[in-house]
Amino acid sequence: MLKKVLIHARKSIKLITLISVSLLIVLGIVASSYKISYSVSINGEIVGYTDNKSKLQTQINDYIENGENENTAFVQVETLPEYEMCLLKRAENSNDEEIFNLVKSDGVPYYRYYAILENQQEKIYVAEFSEAENIVNKLKEKKSSNIENITISEKYETQMNDFTAIDDAVSKLYTEPKKVVVAKKTSLGTVNTATNISGAKVELGISLIKPISGIITSRFGARSSRRVSSHTGLDIATSTGTPIYAAASGTVTFSGRKGSYGNLIVVTHSNGVQTYYAHCNKLYASNGQTVSQGQAIAEVGSTGNSTGPHLHFEIRVNGVAYNPQNYLY
Repeated sequence: MLKKVLIHARKSIKLITLISVSLLIVLGIVASSYKISYSVSINGEIVGYTDNKSKLQTQINDYIENGENENTAFVQVETLPEYEMCLLKRAENSNDEEIFNLVKSDGVPYYRYYAILENQQEKIYVAEFSEAENIVNKLKEKKSSNIENITISEKYETQMNDFTAIDDAVSKLYTEPKKVVVAKKTSLGTVNTATNISGAKVELGISLIKPISGIITSRFGARSSRRVSSHTGLDIATSTGTPIYAAASGTVTFSGRKGSYGNLIVVTHSNGVQTYYAHCNKLYASNGQTVSQGQAIAEVGSTGNSTGPHLHFEIRVNGVAYNPQNYLY
């Protein structure tokens, strides 16, 4: 009986050995003729093969995020490739570059640059915000009479505009200063209510404090049926009559009624920075008055385009509105 078992076991071992050797031979033949690769499909259609899907996808992702131009904000690509592992004949080469160029051909680049506007009309285009600021500052130094109507707007477009050198831009925008007329302290002053906004964070060069405490009811950039454009400030709700404090020291350059803003105070600080306080019930500070940080300048109300007592608070730099939550709250 034992002898039969041993004979049977010996035969089984031979058979297993034979099968294993055969499998190794087959695998060797396959390995010598084929390689592990990935088929690449776009919209369900195979467009090629890649031996390194991670490297190819990284190249595509970098193109989407950065494009091929330093002013590219991003590239919109509707359909990304899909990968599936496969065996590819060693004689066949991967075509990563062709696949990448196919993805690029479907991409729509969006460029970021900056427009300088005069009276809401785009006049000059520059590549960087720092260039736009430099132009505005030079116009201020030269006391250009149109400086109050000069604003900066961030642009995202599929086509680039021609950029203008800083000195040429200043020369084109500059207008001779008019004779200065000193306004009476009781006058309203001037205010820029353009809807130019930017989601960027810029250095203000001054420190700010919260003008009031309350509940944020509408954030910067929000859209509403009550507005014709994106929200240029931050709404903080609290009770009527709550004192509103100057976020930083400066000079009041507007104090009075202003359309949908209702009762509005604008305080101008250094570095082209202004803070706006809208929908006030009462205005304590008048145009031309110097105020210190933390000084009560108005009280909360619901005047103008408002559904309840709150403060509409804006931070503007050279006329462009920036998100107050990048600095406060």
